[in-house]
Amino acid sequence: MSRVRVASLVLLVTGGFSAGMLGTTALAQAPVRGAAPAAPARSAAPARPSRRDANLLQLMRGTLYPASNVVFAAQGDLNEFKQPADPSVSPNPLTSTYGGWEAVQNAALALVEAADLVVVPGRLCSNGKPAPVQNADWVKFTQGLREAGRAAYKAAQTKDMDKMTDASGTLSDACAACHDKYREKKNGPQDRCLP
Repeated sequence: MSRVRVASLVLLVTGGFSAGMLGTTALAQAPVRGAAPAAPARSAAPARPSRRDANLLQLMRGTLYPASNVVFAAQGDLNEFKQPADPSVSPNPLTSTYGGWEAVQNAALALVEAADLVVVPGRLCSNGKPAPVQNADWVKFTQGLREAGRAAYKAAQTKDMDKMTDASGTLSDACAACHDKYREKKNGPQDRCLP
């Protein structure tokens, strides 16, 4: 009787055991005669933490705001941003090692990816209220951000300032749609994230 069949019989008789108990024993990895080699075992993805380190305001200020500013800057002449002596330590993405149009493309893609971050369950607003990630309009606004980022990326690839102006307008509209409903509140920041 082959090792695999013996292992199956043992599992049947003993009622089985968890995969974690098996580990990587030779018995578990024993090939069946004539069978193709088994694919390497994949480890499970680590569980995502339920806690978010950045609230929505911090995420906006740390990721979306700077990336948007890089996109908006591309409406003008990027050559106005002079390279420092050591671009590798420049705090300005436009004058860093990956500056110029590459920075604009990267910023646009950062906005596309950041759209996923603003819909992560468990994200809080700066006032401690949960971000309304389940609201249909929030999802719609997030999709608008994603599409605006993609439009900015395509425009940046062309290095055409007119196309960047159009893409910047699309981005500005996408941001304003969400801000008008969830950020700009008569009673101030304590009411943010409330429809």
